[in-house]
Amino acid sequence: MRIGIPKEIKPGENRVALTPSGAAELVQRGHQLLVMTGAGAASGFTDDHYLAAGAQIVASLPELYAGARLIVKVKEPQPEEYSLLRPDHLLFTYLHLAASQSLTEALLASGASCLAYETLTDHSGRLPLLAPMSEIAGRVAVQAGAHHLQMAQGGKGILLGGIPGVAPANVLILGGGVVGANAAAMAVGLGAQVRIMDKSLPRLRQLDDLWRGRVVCEFATQERINAAALQADLIIGSVLNAGASAPRLLSRHLIGQMEKGSVLVDVAIDQGGCFETSRPTSHHQPTYVEEWVIHYCVANIPSAVGRTATLGLTNATLGYILRLADAGLAALNSDADFRAALNICRGELTQPAVGRSFSMSWRDAAELL
Repeated sequence: MRIGIPKEIKPGENRVALTPSGAAELVQRGHQLLVMTGAGAASGFTDDHYLAAGAQIVASLPELYAGARLIVKVKEPQPEEYSLLRPDHLLFTYLHLAASQSLTEALLASGASCLAYETLTDHSGRLPLLAPMSEIAGRVAVQAGAHHLQMAQGGKGILLGGIPGVAPANVLILGGGVVGANAAAMAVGLGAQVRIMDKSLPRLRQLDDLWRGRVVCEFATQERINAAALQADLIIGSVLNAGASAPRLLSRHLIGQMEKGSVLVDVAIDQGGCFETSRPTSHHQPTYVEEWVIHYCVANIPSAVGRTATLGLTNATLGYILRLADAGLAALNSDADFRAALNICRGELTQPAVGRSFSMSWRDAAELL
């Protein structure tokens, strides 16, 4: 199969969908790989690295889309790419369709079959292609939060770990999944007082067994979330409803009661955000102030560490890319977990959570394959 690796054009995106080592694996399996010039530069991979792996370098996005059948990306297509998609294309990337009706409608109109990293599951119901980016996002979220608590950034001037004789910062993490667990590990490592809130008692038990009292693990009711938020210096929103919009956990009214210079980091912004005052930001302008509270709502947090993120993403996606390259959509027929990645099939919506978000009709993917 002819596989295309575009250069990401979303502002501030430094990742590339495949490393040269990953490219070599595909070439060795007999596939033809097209890589847009400069696609890996921001992650430290040159065109020469891809040429040495057996890939062909192409000069532009139109040339790449025209020459490839399987398009493997990092972020959702941008408006400039909509017209380049064809009905025979397979698109494999992070889509986050529930955050954008215009993107959903554009991909439906293209007739392409679109698979989302973030809805692919494994035999245990986990999200293996979201996990490495969630690990990174959770860790970077704490770094970013700690930085913006500094007074030079407009924060309240609190050191996350405090010093002897001075209490550390209070960090509240909403959601105990992969993002939340990694955020907790970073915050604990820096010496903060950490509270994780989640609605899953089994998950809270796992986290409590892990931290043995070092982290407060509390069941999330709205009343308790509100009370904990008013005591927090840094709040990290890490809730996830796979394929669907994130729930809004903090209202504008509640945020308006927080201390001036507190920091909110909304890792769920790709899925619409979990704070009422959230709106997407970029790495170039990562924050804004609303209700006297600093908001960090970067929609592609892992891009801050593009090389680490690219290596981690390729490790997770390569096996699935090989299966798609070998068999096309037929690779999904006998694998319901892989089939869960299919959000759009030949112009028809197959992701029920997106359908519910936009009141669109959808069909079971198994009926269309």
